[in-house]
Amino acid sequence: MITINIDHCEYEIEEGTRLEEIAKKYGVCEKGEIVLAYRNGHLCELYKKVKEPAEISFVNTADKIGFDTYKRSMILMMMKAFREVLKEKGTTGRIRVLFSLGKGFYCELDSKKEQVSQQLLDEVASKMKELVEADIPIEKHTYQSYDLMKRFTAQGRTDKVRLFRYRRASNANAYCLEDFEDYYYGFMVPSTGYLRYFALYAYETGFVLQMPDRKEPSLIPEFRPQRKLFEVLKQSDEWGVMLNVDTVGGLNDVIANGGINDLMLVQEALQEKNIAEIAERIKRENKKIILIAGPSSSGKTSFSHRLSIQLRAMGMSPHPIALDNYFVNRELTPKDADGNYDFECIEAMDVKTFNEDMAKLLNGEEISMPTFNFLLGKREYRGDKLKLQQNDVLVIEGIHGLNPVMSEKLPENSKFKIYISALTQLNVDEHNRIATTDGRLIRRIVRDARTRGNSAQKTIEMWASVRRGEEHNIFPYQEEADVMFNSALIYELSVIKPYVEPLLFAIPREAKEYQEAKRLLKFLDYFLGISSENIPNNSILREFVGGSCFPV
Repeated sequence: MITINIDHCEYEIEEGTRLEEIAKKYGVCEKGEIVLAYRNGHLCELYKKVKEPAEISFVNTADKIGFDTYKRSMILMMMKAFREVLKEKGTTGRIRVLFSLGKGFYCELDSKKEQVSQQLLDEVASKMKELVEADIPIEKHTYQSYDLMKRFTAQGRTDKVRLFRYRRASNANAYCLEDFEDYYYGFMVPSTGYLRYFALYAYETGFVLQMPDRKEPSLIPEFRPQRKLFEVLKQSDEWGVMLNVDTVGGLNDVIANGGINDLMLVQEALQEKNIAEIAERIKRENKKIILIAGPSSSGKTSFSHRLSIQLRAMGMSPHPIALDNYFVNRELTPKDADGNYDFECIEAMDVKTFNEDMAKLLNGEEISMPTFNFLLGKREYRGDKLKLQQNDVLVIEGIHGLNPVMSEKLPENSKFKIYISALTQLNVDEHNRIATTDGRLIRRIVRDARTRGNSAQKTIEMWASVRRGEEHNIFPYQEEADVMFNSALIYELSVIKPYVEPLLFAIPREAKEYQEAKRLLKFLDYFLGISSENIPNNSILREFVGGSCFPV
């Protein structure tokens, strides 16, 4: 017998007991289900055994790491079910898990005989439920990387072969669900019995694998199509396919073969083409107020400057206005539940003065423009005046730009709304998608270290709060936009890798942010690193790595 400690309580267990058994006997969670465990500070899958005295804590599906584990495992089970259903129909198919949409993943099926229909999806869902009821173990097997490449080559899974070609590690893990074997980036749940909550919906030319929200891990939300977000994500995926760089292995091939400079130029040209089309539409529709909003590290500042240049090229005169200059004075700023100033809520903005000022400008009046002094926490007037001429437009940027309350007194026909986000178009391989939030977090770690002196540990610590603000203040209004712009660059993670890795390695093992740093470092290990010297100085990426020609 050995002693373990869980939440300051000691228990005697038999040496060699599996973590899954300990979780079922002693684990407690208010929501969701336990799927992983920390054993003496190390994150473990539940099949692991405890062979010595240990400090143990559990991770459930209401936690980010646990929820990601649930989603990853669900994809494995879905792939297994699709394979069995297609086999029963006498055919095969290739499934690509492309991007997040709503509370699920948008996927596509490439099959010679089968098209996606709700009937087919219902058959697959029925097969998935059978797998859940059977509670089949998800087994982890370790191979030499070369042997795993040979296995995937024999199966015709070229996306995984391309990925492993650049792996330094001599060994790699694959997960098996009976006779179905696949590689996944990250841990899995112990068995299919954990994967009870899902739904499949036909959508466009593919389908959505709908899953719960972390806040309600046992409730499947209604699928609500996000048409505009889907279109911009689909366009980005098509760009990747067109350039033959839709996976990390494809990007590494380009780098290894000396084609990265051309890829950079093509990707930048595609973005510039999109920005020019947005500017043409603004001129054609004779809009006077351009409202730009997006989540953290989307490149809003650089985008605003590049859009302004395109507007100037069309004979217009843009005037940038930062919504941050319309904060209420510090003593009037609301506080959150912890008693800290809540600078991200709409009540932190002087909505009344902003609307009055913009209305006066539209009426041809001259106004005094404010500047917010963040050091003193006060709005100041330093003699800056503004009066709109015939071809002038206002380019307004801030997190509340798309919130209808922010511009409620302004005529709708004068507004043009733009939502910008870094919507990562790469996947690790066809079944392992790269989360958009990971790309933005990595951008922010590099920028905060360079411009604010913040450590990676500090940025990761704040990230959950930043994400909560986005969920409340930005994402609910993204479909209100007239146009969406994807600021992610297909090559950017290879450029950022040399900047961010030393910052992540600096996080000490005992810090609570260490596990997230470790996860990001493992993720970045898939990429070949490249120099930033050939990135154009007007690239959005320059806002993060430095060297931008714009004041950022």
